[in-house]
This record gives sequence, structure tokens and C-alpha cells, in this order.
Amino acid sequence: MNKKKMSHKQRAQSVFAPIWTILIVILTSFMVTIDTERFWISAGICIMLYLGILMLVLISAGSLDEKGSKKKSIVPMLTGVMYEKINSLGEPALICDANYKIVWANKFVHENTSGGVIGTSVHLLFDYNIKDGEVGKRPVDTVVTFKGKDYIVDEEAIGSNDKSYYLLTLRDTTELLALKQQMRDEEKIVAYVIVDNLEDLLQFEQERYRAAANEVEGHIREWAESVGGLVKEYERDKYLFVFDAQYLNKFVAEKFDILDKVRDIRVGSGNIPVTLSIGIADVKGDMEEKENAAHVALDMALQRGGDQAVIKTDAGISFFGGRTNAVQRRTKVRARVFANELINLMAKAGNVLIMGHKFPDYDAFGASIGVARFAMLCGVKFNIVTNFKDVNIKKCMKFFENDDAYRGVFVDSAKGLDLVRSDTLLVIVDVNNIKMFESEHIARSVNDIVIIDHHRKMAEFEKEPLLTYIEASASSASELVAEMLEQTLPLNTLQHNEANMLYSGIVLDTKQFSKGTGTKTYAAAIYLRENNASFENVQDLFKTNIREYRQEALFGERIEIYRNCMAIALNERGDDTADRVLAAKVADNLLMLEDVAASFALVQIDNVVHISARSNGTVNVQLILEGLNGGGRYDAAGAQVKDTMASTLIRLKEAIDQYINPEV
Repeated sequence: MNKKKMSHKQRAQSVFAPIWTILIVILTSFMVTIDTERFWISAGICIMLYLGILMLVLISAGSLDEKGSKKKSIVPMLTGVMYEKINSLGEPALICDANYKIVWANKFVHENTSGGVIGTSVHLLFDYNIKDGEVGKRPVDTVVTFKGKDYIVDEEAIGSNDKSYYLLTLRDTTELLALKQQMRDEEKIVAYVIVDNLEDLLQFEQERYRAAANEVEGHIREWAESVGGLVKEYERDKYLFVFDAQYLNKFVAEKFDILDKVRDIRVGSGNIPVTLSIGIADVKGDMEEKENAAHVALDMALQRGGDQAVIKTDAGISFFGGRTNAVQRRTKVRARVFANELINLMAKAGNVLIMGHKFPDYDAFGASIGVARFAMLCGVKFNIVTNFKDVNIKKCMKFFENDDAYRGVFVDSAKGLDLVRSDTLLVIVDVNNIKMFESEHIARSVNDIVIIDHHRKMAEFEKEPLLTYIEASASSASELVAEMLEQTLPLNTLQHNEANMLYSGIVLDTKQFSKGTGTKTYAAAIYLRENNASFENVQDLFKTNIREYRQEALFGERIEIYRNCMAIALNERGDDTADRVLAAKVADNLLMLEDVAASFALVQIDNVVHISARSNGTVNVQLILEGLNGGGRYDAAGAQVKDTMASTLIRLKEAIDQYINPEV
């Protein structure tokens, strides 16, 4: 007949029975035969003996698992009281080794699993994957899910027999996390919404202004009411919108379709769409801080050309929309105000440094020359930081090689860095991304910065400029500077060659006034023509030599029409910066192909692929190239990618696909 296997408790009781008998006999004999003092001494010895035997028994009993096989000893790690407390805990607790292999689990784990967890990995119970070197270094408040509930894991290192073990206890935070999420959902988001161009579009049709404005306002209020938000018009066509944070993800998922609804409103004889600019603050802080952040986001949207929503968070900025070209809406008043502020800053500065972007073109050089004239007007020492190795800049500098006013003015980046002082004013033209400045080191070394640009702003400035004049509706930076000079410069002060360089910048960026022009563009050109500028004077800058002519043919060897409307040309054999400029010309020429809405010319120079993109006005090439960390304007953009031509081409096509089908 088989005997039943004894349980741990029965085994312990069988050992304790004779021990109790012995103790009782010893204690009784002491009480009868010895005095009281010796009795207490003997009793203490017996109690200590009993506790020692008890510990040995528990260790012996706990060293066998439920099937009778030997397991890791837990009691030495936890002590008896702690062991009982953790084992009966109403939440998961377990011990694992340095490889996060489970060596013990409490009753709660066994009762809520199918059993057999001993010897398995922790991550099989819940998502607590461990990488090499992370043992004992888990982040605070790591949240995991176990049996449909959320727990925070507390990890404590313990040791036994010179081995490393980790006690993992889980705290049920389901209700706490739900409460935190509720608080997050009910947190208020502040947004500014303005109508970009309604007043400008209707300036000649005042009788239709109110009807169109009411239609736009109806869409905005319907949008706010859909989420129970509060919207107030604080100025004409300008609104403050406050809503719960839980609806921000909804707006993002919908790609801010309010932009599309308003864009469907067409006005004027040209059937031009009405557009919105939205600045949203999703940041921590009080309402004043949120309101300031919303203003920053709105300024970003406007500086990028409008017709878009910009979300500012503590982590960065996100953009949505921007699928229509910017409409000129600036006035000469703003140009005059900015010019006066610039003159005041220059007058206070110890010296002025002027620079454009890397691989400068005629627009960057022309705008720099225009700013230099402001410096001369103020009587302050100035220098233009440029790249002497650039072929195009060498052509431009020939205009000033015999001009005493510009003798010693042009310096390279190294010399420019030596000229930086505590009171230096740095004026940046034709670029607003610090990564594309002619000298990033100079920009980071100077305290006071002014930016004049016509490209859409890509991100927040690392160092907030003293003055910013960014107009995405302008054809060129030279146009902006020429307008400022017209408003402030005394008559007959602008020199002949200065006017020519500003004029060449406008001619370059407008493709000889064939694209991207507006009334301001022609007004600036007329002002420069009045100062003896003409295309005949600068036509040598636009001539192509025989080498460039042959190199352009290389692009023709690989031309692909992608998505039936995007022309892509490749040249994998570029060898200098002249080929980068040539790529821009090729991109311009590709727009002449039938049914081509946008063009991209890629040239590989060393380990960098340079991309020049152009658009006929129906495609925002800036948004496309932002996917490759590029930037620019709606109809002209560029990017530099440190990668192979094959990989860059794949990324470009993916960016085009994302632009055409943003939902994918």
C-alpha cells in the first residue's frame, strides 16, 4: 500500500512534535530542580535553540517545490515575515535572476496564470523586455499590463549566495492612470485662428466681403462646436479658440480638414481660395504660457505662407496643410518700419556681419549687398561673409573689385569668426535655417541676429532673433531688401552695381519675371531700374559655358516621369558646386515638359545628393522636400542628403507619395 506524500506543513509538524516534548521536559525539570535565576537563563537558551531548529526546518521545507523537486531558497532573501507578506499580496510579485528568468512567484501570479511560470522569462507574463546592460536599471514608473490591468513595476535588487536576484512587485495603477488620462483629456488647449487673405482678396469687391466672411466664420464656429470648444472673434477675421486636449488627436487624424472647407470658398474674378492660419499650443503651464505659445505657432504658420495649422508642443513643432501658394499681402508700411528698426540696431552695433546661405546664389549675394548699403548709411563697420571658392560668387565680386567702398569687405567664414565681438550684429539673408547658414559657427557665436528671408520657416529658431522679416509671398530676398531701401534710402544713394546685384537676385528667383511675381516684385524692379539696373548689365551672370552645357546633357540621360506629373532627372557624376547650380537650371527646364507639375533634379557630389525642386504653382515642393530635411518656398525648394543616389531616389518618391496621398 502506497503511503501519501507528506505536505510541507505535515512534515514540519512531524519534526516539531518531539521538539516540543523535549522542551517541555527540560523546562519542567528546571522549574523543579533549580532556582529562578538559573531557570530564566536556561529558558532563554532553550528558546534560542528552538528558533534555530525552526529556521532549519523552514529552509528544509521550503527547498522543495510543490512537486517535490528542489527549488531556489527564498527565505534567506526575504526573511520569514516578508515572505509571508509578499506571498499573500493581492498583486503580482516574483523573483527572477540576472537574466530575468523567474525563480519564484507569489500566490497571486500562480492563481492568475495557468501555472508553470517558474523557469520562464518575465516578458512572457507582461511586456517587460530587458536589454543587455539594463538589469537593475529600469526607468522609474515602468507601466505594464497584466490580466487587463495596468501596473507600475518596482524593481529591487536582492542577493543570495553571491548570486544576483531581482524582486519585482507590481502596483495596480489602473484607476490612477485612468484619472491621469482624464485630467489630460480635459486640459485646455489654446489656439489662434485667423483668415489669411480674405480682406486682401476682396479689397475691390467690398460688397461681397461680409458674405464671404460670414461663410468662413460659420465653418470655424461649426468646427469649434463639434468638440464643445469656445471660440471668440477678438478682431475682424481673427479668432481665439479654446478646447479640450482630447480632441487634438481628432483634428490631427482629420488633417485639420477645416483648412479644406475654408479653401473651398472662392472669391474674386480669379476664383482665388480663402485660407486660414492656425496656431495651437499643446504645452505645459498656465493659460498665459499657453497663449504665448499659441502666438508663436501662429507666427510660424504665417511665416511659412499661411493656409496651414502649426502645433507647438514641449517636444517640438508639427505642421499640417500649406498646400496653396502664399498671397502677397504685405504693405510698404511694414517694410519701412522694419528698415528703421534695422538701422537703429546697426547704429548701436560695434560692427555688422552679413551672410546668406551655403552655396550662395545671386539672390543671397544681392540681398547681402543691399544690407551692406544700410550699414554704410549708419556709418558702422561691416563685412560680408561668403565663399570665395564658389564660381558664381566670383562672378559677382568682379562687379565690386574696383569699388573702394567694398575693398576688404568680403571675408571667408574663418575671418568672419575672428571679427565677432560682444556687440556684433549679424544679418542673415535668404535663409532662416541655421543648418544652411554660410557659417553656423558665426551664428552660434553672435548674440544679436536679424533675419530677412522669403523662404517658409521650417522650425523654431535655436536663438531668437532681435528682428525677423520673413515673407513667403515675396519672390526673393532681394525684393524685400530693395523695398526696404526704397522706403528709407535718400535719393541717388544706391550705387549702380548695387542696384544690378539686387536686380539679378530678383531675375534669378523669378526666372526673368516669369513666375512667383506680384505687384511688390514689379515695384521693387522699377525702383532698381530707376537706379540704372537692367538685365543687359548682368546678363553675363546668366550665361552658360560649354562645360555646363555638356553637363546638362548628362541629366537628360536619366529622366523619369513619376506619378504622371513629376519629372525626376539624375546625374551621379557631379564633381563640384557648379553642378549643384546646374541642377537648379535643369529643374527649371523640366517644367517645360508637357503635363509636368513639379520637377526634381538630383546630382551626386562626393557623398551628398543635392536636390533642386521646382513647381508650376500647383504642387508645394517645399512640403515634399521637408520629408528629406530640405526646405525652401512653395514653388522652389532644395535639399542635401548624405546618402547614395539610389536610396535618396527611393526617399524622394516616398515623400512624393506622402504628399499626394497623405492618408496612406
